[in-house]
Amino acid sequence: MKLTVNGEPRQVAEDWQDETLLTVLREHFGLTGSRFSCGIGQCGACLVHIEGAPVSSCLVPIKDVADKSVLTIEGLAAEDGSLHPLQQAWLDANVPQCGYCQSGQIMQALALLQRNPDPDDTDIDTAMSGNLCRCGTYDRIRASIKTAAVVMKEIG
Repeated sequence: MKLTVNGEPRQVAEDWQDETLLTVLREHFGLTGSRFSCGIGQCGACLVHIEGAPVSSCLVPIKDVADKSVLTIEGLAAEDGSLHPLQQAWLDANVPQCGYCQSGQIMQALALLQRNPDPDDTDIDTAMSGNLCRCGTYDRIRASIKTAAVVMKEIG
């Protein structure tokens, strides 16, 4: 089975066909930024984009992404290594503490900013409500999303 991950064509071996997208990303492709946590799609730690839409990868059978495009946290940085505005805003605001949920948080924030480039607090809280942070850095997450929104508008 073929799919595209972070812009690169990938092949999934026959013996991985019954796995979830999350398992294939982590164990087969070595892309460990998306994390396994709840396993029922309620925490957001495993969030990736499939064809541009945010999805809990722990719930998606790998068969369902055949010939589709998947974007993970590893695919956000530019080829030259410069960070995506969301990633940079996260670091600048010292959002990560344990860091476990942060890739899913950033991927959800990306989906929000693609839909709404100028979100207010209510928009952010609503969009991010499915992403849990055990460290409770929600205020810094909100501030980082607003910072990234400004930068993303500036760079177009």
